[in-house]
Amino acid sequence: MTLPEEFLALAKAVNNWGRWGRDDERGTLNLITDDHVRRAAALVTAGRRIPLVIPLSEDGPQLGFVRGRTNPTRTMVAVHEGVGDGADDGVRFNDDAVQMGLQAATHWDALAHVSYAGRMWNGVPTSAVDDSGAQRLGADKIGAVVSRGVLLDVAAARGVDRLDGGHALTADDLEAAEEHGRVRVAAGDIVLVRTGQMQLLRGGDRMGYAISTAGPSMQTVPWFHERDVAAVATDNLSFEVFPGEVDGLMLPVHMLHVVEMGLLQGQNFDLEALAADCADDGRYEFLCVATPEPFVSACGAPVSPVAVK
Repeated sequence: MTLPEEFLALAKAVNNWGRWGRDDERGTLNLITDDHVRRAAALVTAGRRIPLVIPLSEDGPQLGFVRGRTNPTRTMVAVHEGVGDGADDGVRFNDDAVQMGLQAATHWDALAHVSYAGRMWNGVPTSAVDDSGAQRLGADKIGAVVSRGVLLDVAAARGVDRLDGGHALTADDLEAAEEHGRVRVAAGDIVLVRTGQMQLLRGGDRMGYAISTAGPSMQTVPWFHERDVAAVATDNLSFEVFPGEVDGLMLPVHMLHVVEMGLLQGQNFDLEALAADCADDGRYEFLCVATPEPFVSACGAPVSPVAVK
């Protein structure tokens, strides 16, 4: 396909290739400095810990639309099984195993997750990902993800519990959420964008959660680039608005964020309890701890993020 001119111009404008060196594999996470983490840690005053992860179970958000992206299936592999001499009074263990798609639940996308037109982040050749996995840009290269978190509660800023499916977020939406929370997104921040879509999954409407979502649009890409955001996550399945805003162009925000900007993207973050807490204490900034599981050569990894206030 021929990519639209507006897309190509935007890709050129937000491109970060070479910004952190020719061999960089972490992208915008380089914006998180030691000083930034120290300032983020100083935001912890009450000690409250708010989990942002969805439960890992077969009732997760995946409905089989994406091949291989399966909800977690947990199986018992040992039930009170003895070891050693197997004496009746000896130690016994219960063990279990899990099979799941690494991008099935609450997760970060590694920079190896997306390519287009023969392009991957920082000019890494597409041959770096093959049947054995990602030889470069894998989830094991993400490392520790700890910084100031900022909740942009776009739904609350617009006076609704949940934005309508298909609502394409704009820079105005993001700035309205900043004003609502009396906070300003800055370099090195982890931005959590609440649309309210998670309410559908929580309520058991898995199909409604999956098929039409509000989310960031191409119009927000320059905003995230100008603010030097380190990572951004949403409370929906597709991350960006779906169905997309440009006919025939699937998931263009993924292409721009991951390939051009090297921006860490997260999906299926449960922001409902955090939104309630922020509304209660008026604080929309916090320490965010969101380090993924370091699966070697993986194209994404589950994460159990926590907001600490």
